[in-house]
Amino acid sequence: MTTNIITMKAKSYNHLHQNNNVAVGGGGGGYASEGSNSGSNSPSPPPSPRRQASIFQYRRRLRTKSYSFNSRRDKYLGFGFLFRYNARYLAVLSLLYVSGLFMCVGPFSGLIGRTPVPGSVYRSHQIFDKFWNDIHSDNSTAIEMSSVWMYKRKVKVQKPCPNSTAGQHLSLDKEYAARSGYLIVDANGGLNQQRSAICNAVAVAGLLNAVLVIPRFELNSVWKDTSEFGDIYDEEHFIATLDGYVKVVRELPDPLMEKYDYNITNIPNFRVQAWTTANYYLREVYPVLREQGVIRIAPFANRLAMNVPPHIQLLRCIANYRALKFSSSISTLAEKLVKRMTEKSSRTGGKYVSIHLRFEEDMVAFSCCLYDGGKAEKLVMDSFREKWWKGKFKRKDRVILPGVNRINGKCPLTPLEVGMMLRGMGFDNNTSIFLASGKIYQAERHLVPLLKMFPLLFTKESLATPDELAPFKEYSSRLAALDYTVCLFSEVFVTTHGGNFPHFLMGHRRFLFDGHAKTIKPDKIKLVVLLQDMNISWRTFKDEMEIMLSESDRKGMMVPRLRKINRKTSVYTYPLPECSCLLQSDNSTLKLTHSVVKPQNSQLESAR
Repeated sequence: MTTNIITMKAKSYNHLHQNNNVAVGGGGGGYASEGSNSGSNSPSPPPSPRRQASIFQYRRRLRTKSYSFNSRRDKYLGFGFLFRYNARYLAVLSLLYVSGLFMCVGPFSGLIGRTPVPGSVYRSHQIFDKFWNDIHSDNSTAIEMSSVWMYKRKVKVQKPCPNSTAGQHLSLDKEYAARSGYLIVDANGGLNQQRSAICNAVAVAGLLNAVLVIPRFELNSVWKDTSEFGDIYDEEHFIATLDGYVKVVRELPDPLMEKYDYNITNIPNFRVQAWTTANYYLREVYPVLREQGVIRIAPFANRLAMNVPPHIQLLRCIANYRALKFSSSISTLAEKLVKRMTEKSSRTGGKYVSIHLRFEEDMVAFSCCLYDGGKAEKLVMDSFREKWWKGKFKRKDRVILPGVNRINGKCPLTPLEVGMMLRGMGFDNNTSIFLASGKIYQAERHLVPLLKMFPLLFTKESLATPDELAPFKEYSSRLAALDYTVCLFSEVFVTTHGGNFPHFLMGHRRFLFDGHAKTIKPDKIKLVVLLQDMNISWRTFKDEMEIMLSESDRKGMMVPRLRKINRKTSVYTYPLPECSCLLQSDNSTLKLTHSVVKPQNSQLESAR
């Protein structure tokens, strides 16, 4: 019986072995002989007739051949299984993940009685009620405004700015010495997005050796501000400061205007992708400009890469920190507001804190975050989103997860949360606060806690008279320019939700204050977890806030490491080291309009 079993197994093995060798041989029905590995190209011999295998021969073959066959077969089967079911399993896992988020995050967790994920639910109002007695009585550890920023950097002696044109740097032929043509750009967006477009336009004009026509401002459907360049910036100062670097004119010469029926929009628009390189402009745009004599690029936001040659980067610096000066109507009122804010900060030596608060109704709606307004608030936000963005938030591929947004730090901070953070950092109720913002969402309700924590709370509306603000009322960019200037000269600037305004402001403050942004940038991912913990003590919360302030101090002095022509960060947020040569007040290559008499006054004048 044993011999019969062995014989049957041997026959079975020979059958599998033969089939396996046929598959490997791949031709003529033969199989590779054992000598084939030696490199012989002779044809394989025909299969030997079957014969009775002895027990020992069979076991030896089984140990050598069967292992090879089974391992190869298992490998192929495994790969086939993975390829066949991989997509299906990925889809199932994705659905399980999303379902888990729905059930465990935010309001969905309450339906099944599970504890919400830390940071996913807004409970800041409950934490405030719990802490209020401690906050009200805690002025013993008030931070001195003059000692908020501890990190210092030794200011290096800066080299003078190069006094040369783009043509000299590019070493082009004599043909380049003549202007290549006229560059027209349409700056879109709000105040600081337009500012970015203007600075980039100056850089591109220098790169192409073109004459820059004063940039046009597109009418934005959201802000609906009809302001033109001269309403916000001083045109004469802009043209004069750039003279010698980039030629700027107010309009095209008459022959060119006549060619296009005196309508700028008739000029063919050259579409350029975002973050386009300098090489692309020289390779693709420059020949067209030389041929046509004029070129129009619209829209022009972020149409030039951050990584450009040093002499082109310098043009951005000159445009941003020297050439762009607010118009006389804006700068006159802005100076008054700064002076009044300083006077109202007498308890802290004339120093004040400015907060850029992004808690307008459109920001709250766009963030898809939930606060403490319940179902009524959700209905209002749904209605607002549908009105302004139509079906954008109802698409099948769009999943709205308020809890996940909050955990990831994508929810705008409320006035209450900003106030608690600052009190935790040590700013007491004698601190003067300037609030830069649009119309706060449900201001009557949301500003009450902030006023309780900081009674000395001011806005441009409370600092200026109605008559002074009347000319600005219908112009969002001009109002933003007032906020920008008052925030620029605060001792502490607090950013709460990103955007062009804080990014430009942080860079401008670095430029003015020896490389330090003097900006509190909250770690919102950490903050939302703390503000949901009902077991946290005021002392523990304060300790965490002091750490957060120290981290903002450290990061405020950071300068990104730059390899040779390899900038990835924004020069408008991190202007050093490329713009550092402008800090030399005696630099003869730049036409500074104001002499340095008092540090703060000269800074204010240069920013106007």
